[in-house]
This record gives sequence, structure tokens and C-alpha cells, in this order.
Amino acid sequence: MTSSKGTVAILCAGGPAPGINTVVGALSKSFLNDGWRVLGINYGFKTIFTDKPDTVEMDHLLADRIFTVGGSFLKMSRHKPKDAEFKPDFFVRNDIRLLVTVGGDDTASTANRLTKWLADQRVQVRNIHVPKTIDNDLPLPGRLPTFGYRSAQNEGTRIAMTVYEDARTSGNWFVVSMMGREAGHLAWGIGNACHYPVIIIPEMFTKVEITFDRMIRMMVGAIVKRKLLGMNYGAIAVSEGVFHFMTDDEIRSCGVQFTFDDHGHPELGNVSKAHIFNALLGAKLKELGISVKSRPVEIGYEIRCNTPIAFDLEYCTALGVGVKRLYEQGATGCIVVVGEDGTVKPLYLKDIAGSDGKVRTRMVDITTDDFRMLFDAMHSLKPADHAAAKKYLPDPENYDLAKILGW
Repeated sequence: MTSSKGTVAILCAGGPAPGINTVVGALSKSFLNDGWRVLGINYGFKTIFTDKPDTVEMDHLLADRIFTVGGSFLKMSRHKPKDAEFKPDFFVRNDIRLLVTVGGDDTASTANRLTKWLADQRVQVRNIHVPKTIDNDLPLPGRLPTFGYRSAQNEGTRIAMTVYEDARTSGNWFVVSMMGREAGHLAWGIGNACHYPVIIIPEMFTKVEITFDRMIRMMVGAIVKRKLLGMNYGAIAVSEGVFHFMTDDEIRSCGVQFTFDDHGHPELGNVSKAHIFNALLGAKLKELGISVKSRPVEIGYEIRCNTPIAFDLEYCTALGVGVKRLYEQGATGCIVVVGEDGTVKPLYLKDIAGSDGKVRTRMVDITTDDFRMLFDAMHSLKPADHAAAKKYLPDPENYDLAKILGW
């Protein structure tokens, strides 16, 4: 199939997030309506430089069928090609005028490298990137979320609320580890939506090192505080991001038999973080003689491919259509952003990258009023609780949240 206007190619890379199909469907409809050919590429950058690129011809029927569905119709890949792999054949043969990438910062930078290389080969292809991550850790303007985050938070909240109800019903505690890479957005957002009595995210540790000992004492302090309130149940949310700021020696100290990568670092993706915390918490409670049962729960992969909620359906539609608006304005090498005021703007990688050229990670802002209010509302031991807490702890002051964090 050919078009006098040329072809728009779309690929998705990295991990899935709710709303990918909405972006692809909305973008396809927008360009198809204007007489363009739209070609979907399977497996990210993995096949487009081979003799048989894996592609899908997008039409109105297909675009309409997928736009409300979770997951990604276009198969994804984390393959990051080197410049030596680049070939112009696919782009020339299909008359590609625009390459649209859906993914994280690595995908965006790869697309930039590729289109600059193509330009050196006298093949003019523009590229526009749609930022995707459930982790909400890309530095978009203001507090604008990354697409997929709200849907992931919504599904994570559904799961976490069921866990909390189980705790209340059974009189147990649950340690819930939550996905999020370095940042604590998902753990903070889900934990607060469910009124979890304690939430642990890496951003809290501004004055002290992140250690297992400190985090376990935070958990024990919350358990004792709840006992003082007559509540013998609860749930603890912990962001997996804490592991990104711990030393390898500290991680090894937990006693888990890790596998290691080529650089000697523990391969955290091969173990359940919730099980690590739950085992350490159980050992500490036994040492203190506190009778509490706790169970581990992991929330992560379950929230990447769920059906997008209305927020992301609308947001991702605007992002998909916004790509066409930016293309018509002559933009290239940019990220499409739809601001809180509805304005479509290009955001360039150089504007959000650090001095090393890497895109900065957006962490949870702990200086805001809403963070401080929600933090203060958590169940934690305070000086006024110390006397009563001696029923359970020989040294309650060492389980005081403010003291643990050095605040």
C-alpha cells in the first residue's frame, strides 16, 4: 500500500503501560483520516534493520478495535541497537516520513540517534516521541503524569485495598512491595489511596542512608502504634526504588542468595522484594517478642497491561492526535506533551537531560504541603507514645519515625 503523502511508522519499546493502544489507535486514525499510510512495527527496533521487518498495516478498523484495550497490540522489545546496526532500507522502501516511538527516555534517544544517522545518509525522517511509563518518573512540566501511571495506580489501588481488607478480616499484616524503578510515585500514590498506615519510599531518606535496619524499624514502629490504637492489623507499602539507593553490601546482608550480573551487582529482578522485607520483619518481631503474622505481596506486573481508565483514554488520545499537530508544525526530535491547560507542546530531550546527557528522574517531591500532610497522617511512633510503647519495645525512641529518618 502506498500514499502520496508518505508513511508514518510507529513502534513501541520498553515495558507495557495502560494506554499504549490508545496512543497508537488515536495517532493512526488521525493520520489515516488525512490520507497517510500508517505502518506499525512489532518488537521495537529489533527487526527494522533486518531483511524481514515485522510490520502491521494499520487501518481504521484495526485502530478502532484496539484503542480501549490494555497491553500493546504492537509487540514490544527492549532491544537498543548500536549505530553499526542501522540500515536505511526499511525507511526508503516504505517512504517513511515520520517515525513515532512510544517508550521511555532510552527509546527517545535511540530514535534521535537513528534519524540523525539517516539524515547523514540523505534519508530525511522526522521523529516524535510519546513518553510512557507507569513509574511517573519522567520530568514532564509541573505535576503532569506520564501516561499509564493513573491507570496503573488505579489497578494497584484495587489490589492493595483487597489486601488491606484481608488484613482487617484476618487480623494479619501485609508487606506490599510496589514497582517504580528509582522513584516512589506508585507506592506513595497507591499507599495513600488505601490509607496504608506506613509507606516507605526512597525520597524520605534525605538525611540518612537507606538500610534494612531503618526500614524494618519504621515498620515495627507502625505496628506498635497501631497496637496502641487497638488495631492489630495493617499493611505496609514499600517502593522497590529503595533498592536503587542501597549499597551492594547492604543488599547482600539480607541473607538472600542472589544471582549477580556481569558487574557483580545483585540481580534484584530475580527475587521478590516483598519476601525479603517480610522475612526481615518477621525475624525482628520474633526477637522483640511481638506476636504478629505478616505476609508478602508484590504489586508490579499485574498493573502494566490493565484496561486504561477514562483519564488515560482521554489523555492518550490527546497525545496521539498531538503528534500530528506537532508534525504539521515542523517539529522533530522531541517529546509530545499535552499540558494541564490542554496545550500541545514539544519538549526536547536537551531540556530535561542532566549534564551527562541522561534524562533526569522525577522523584516524589517531599517539600509539598500535600506530602507533608499525608506523611504526618501515617501511623508512627512519636515522643508522646514512648511511655505506652514500652509495653512492646525496650527502646521506643529508636522506633520513632522522625528519629529514624533524622528529621
